Amino acid sequence: MTKTNPGRFFEDYRVGEVLTHAVPRSVTGGERALYHALYPARHALFSSDEFARGCGLPASPLDDLAVFHLVFGKTVPDVSLNAVANLGYAEGRWLRPVRPGDTLRAESEVIGLKQNSNAKTGIVWVRTRGLNQRGEVVLEYCRWVMLRKRDEGAPAPDPVVPALAAAVPAGQLVIPEGLDFTGYDFALAGEPHRWGDYEVGEKIDHVDGVTIEEAEHMMATRLWQNTAKVHFDASLRPDGRRLIYGGHVISLARALSFNGLANAQMIVGLNAGAHANPCFAGDTVRAWSEVLDKADTPAPGVGAIRLRLVAYKESSPFELRADDGKYLPGVLLDLDYWALMPK
Repeated sequence: MTKTNPGRFFEDYRVGEVLTHAVPRSVTGGERALYHALYPARHALFSSDEFARGCGLPASPLDDLAVFHLVFGKTVPDVSLNAVANLGYAEGRWLRPVRPGDTLRAESEVIGLKQNSNAKTGIVWVRTRGLNQRGEVVLEYCRWVMLRKRDEGAPAPDPVVPALAAAVPAGQLVIPEGLDFTGYDFALAGEPHRWGDYEVGEKIDHVDGVTIEEAEHMMATRLWQNTAKVHFDASLRPDGRRLIYGGHVISLARALSFNGLANAQMIVGLNAGAHANPCFAGDTVRAWSEVLDKADTPAPGVGAIRLRLVAYKESSPFELRADDGKYLPGVLLDLDYWALMPK
């Protein structure tokens, strides 16, 4: 009887199945320190307990994307170990801050299946929830992945494609309890620009770039316990290169967005996302943003801003798609999210 786990393939999933992911993770200050070492992350709310207390919180929470990576990593052995590609995200919401001492676990429900026309692969949709030690949901999101079939002759399941919202409605965003930006310190935050200074349709070139190294990517995937084979085993790709984890690119782009969006402090909604092209060690990642929408919130001094964040390596800022509608080859990431900003 074999005791090792080769990972699941497309035909192993059933709509409605709930996957309980292994290995809960107790969070310490080490996760924050390593996150800030791996990425040039500088948003003040996640860097300083004193700054966070000045914004009405008891202490600085763990970076929102660090929470995403921790939860995402738990799902990999059950969802995307044999993935060809991670295709997209939708309906993501951060529901409660995570702080040192919390223990995170994750579970996913299969909400859709569709075999591809080549009969070699299929798409699996899951809704994932990250929970703390009290059973409270701290993060939820949907994602879909393309998976290989173990047996190309296995019959195709009846296709079920979930209807997912194009964006999280602003009224469904959850504002952390106590958050108050009326006494916000713009000097310590690093930029003077507030919610009212941004216009829908405005585009921002974040100017800076980061060249990815193999060592930092491998440290990141191990930190998040992401075991997807294409990130570790160079023999799995014809070009002999390890694919950079898409979440690594998300965090790099978010950190680069500080230059121009230093006051977009907390990510609270994930509307959509696409890893448009593969990223490899040696690539230099740059980023630009577009303001898609703005909304009031009930929290004092707090506005919500919807942003498109684009990471690229070879194209120019503000370039996204070719004439045929496909992403340009140099575009790595197209992410649509809600953030909280002082008014």
